[in-house]
Amino acid sequence: MKTPVFKGSCVAIVTPFKSDFVDFERFGALVEEQIAAGTSAIVVCGTTGEASTQSIPEHLATVEYCVKQVKGRVPVIAGTGSNDTAHALLMSQSAEKSGADALLMVSPYYNKCSQTGLIKHYSYIADRVNIPIILYNVPSRTGMSFTAETYCELSKHPRINGVKEASGSMGLIAATRAKCGDELYFWSGNDGETLPIMSMGALGVISVTANIIPGEMAKICELFLDGDIAGSQELFLKYVPLMEATMMDVNPIPVKTAMNLMGKKVGHLRMPLCDMSAAQAEKLKAVMKTAGLL
Repeated sequence: MKTPVFKGSCVAIVTPFKSDFVDFERFGALVEEQIAAGTSAIVVCGTTGEASTQSIPEHLATVEYCVKQVKGRVPVIAGTGSNDTAHALLMSQSAEKSGADALLMVSPYYNKCSQTGLIKHYSYIADRVNIPIILYNVPSRTGMSFTAETYCELSKHPRINGVKEASGSMGLIAATRAKCGDELYFWSGNDGETLPIMSMGALGVISVTANIIPGEMAKICELFLDGDIAGSQELFLKYVPLMEATMMDVNPIPVKTAMNLMGKKVGHLRMPLCDMSAAQAEKLKAVMKTAGLL
């Protein structure tokens, strides 16, 4: 049986920007806040980290900085997915050299591929790295989804550890869990589906909302994994409106807006992302006030 990369709440951490550069000093402070709050792992340079707007040198420097800041206290999972297999391999091998503990790899987007192509893409990379890979299924961004059969075929590879599931398909998760058991671990990729997915055996969440309530997201997972389902459910339902609010516009627009409102000074969004409308910002503020964050 494989060992899961982590259990609990993993933050998909934002990348703070200052002028045209990563604000590494602020980034280090965010990492420390997450670890102090009980976050189980950190995804760096994922969707929430705006990796798609980073140059290769900047991306790799951000991963390396995160690894050095964390100092082995929690796993660092580097986002290295691409729609170009050769590029994904380059980024993955570079992240491994920087000391990342695992890789998060979104399925190929835009050009897409067949299910056979998915198997070949991930197997090719997994054969050439020495750290675990977490697959990332997010059809709303990629235009395609894994099937349970593809998941099961990929689960046979010793370095393919699990899946960040953001398809919204409970049937897909159930079918895969029935076929694969613990040969492929699951984490929720949508904060608002954390408990439903954990009820089918998922080990936690890779969370956007953890950027603003890290302790609470960690506690939701901890309670569930410890068997206190009622306690986990109560806390989860309390923060569902906030989880929904972080998705009221394209991620990470709302969460970065919320962090700046809280004084966390994470800077601007990189184009083509832009500030949310004034009406949306007011809705976000109202939810944050109800949650006690403003």
